[in-house]
Amino acid sequence: MQIPAYEAMQSDERLREKLCSILMRGVSTRNYESVLPEMAETCGVSKSSVSRQFVEGSAEKLRELCDRRFDELDLLVVYIDGIRFGEDHHVVAAVGIAADGSKHVLGLAEGATEHSEVVKGLLVDLVDRGVSPTRRRLFVIDGSKALRKAIHEVYGSENLIQRCRQHKVENVMGYLPDSLKSQVKTVMRAAFRLDADEGMARLRKQASWLEKEHPSAAASLLEGLEGMFTVRRLGLPAQLEKCLLSTNIIESTFSGVRYRTGRVTRWRDGAMALRWSATAALQAERSFRKVIGFEKLWTLKAALDHDDRTVQEAAA
Repeated sequence: MQIPAYEAMQSDERLREKLCSILMRGVSTRNYESVLPEMAETCGVSKSSVSRQFVEGSAEKLRELCDRRFDELDLLVVYIDGIRFGEDHHVVAAVGIAADGSKHVLGLAEGATEHSEVVKGLLVDLVDRGVSPTRRRLFVIDGSKALRKAIHEVYGSENLIQRCRQHKVENVMGYLPDSLKSQVKTVMRAAFRLDADEGMARLRKQASWLEKEHPSAAASLLEGLEGMFTVRRLGLPAQLEKCLLSTNIIESTFSGVRYRTGRVTRWRDGAMALRWSATAALQAERSFRKVIGFEKLWTLKAALDHDDRTVQEAAA
């Protein structure tokens, strides 16, 4: 016999919200009884029901994220990077910084940043939801050529692109033996602290030294070199500049996603990765604070509003 009150308790939207919140704290569906004893005993919430409710709840979170509009936000910076789930699934995410310093999860797309159609689709979706191409912005990216191309196609070549320095260091280290990694990393980080022209000269010299025995490392170091000094050429306050030189802001969001999805051992498909990413990203967004140095964001806004062709050509 179906009992209306019993069914209502099992299908209550608040239950879905509670389950999403609990699972995002790293509790597996197998151990949910330890944190939901009353629900488990009084509502007959089985493990399969927990999974089903979370699928529905996470799908709602994904729809919520995909339906967001940003017409009223003056977004100055857009960070784009990817996260991997298991062996086969990737999700690209975009996080924006508004003129008041607030951070916003802008959107997600299934796929890797190396796939031009994936990142282009994400950017077109952002345009449709109010991230207008009429505003000149700074894009901070992982260095993917496909991503850079998509930004130019959707938002135009007038925008500034900063290559993530941390990604560059990791890429170069991947081509070096352990005996050289510490030395080269120190040289790169020291060069990054210099003015653009001097810093690039030091890195070119380092690449020349590496070229004979480690040509792949040298090529990686030189690839997109100018883009790593885009922000430095703007002459921004040091405190603000620091958070614009890498994708660490989006990485911190991903660290929350990784923490909240750490107990997932089997990713069935890309849709599952998207749902979990959306739920975890929105959960992480609740604790977002304004970007460090937000009081000086007016200097970035002024630089973006000023049509400085020198900076654009150097970053091209």
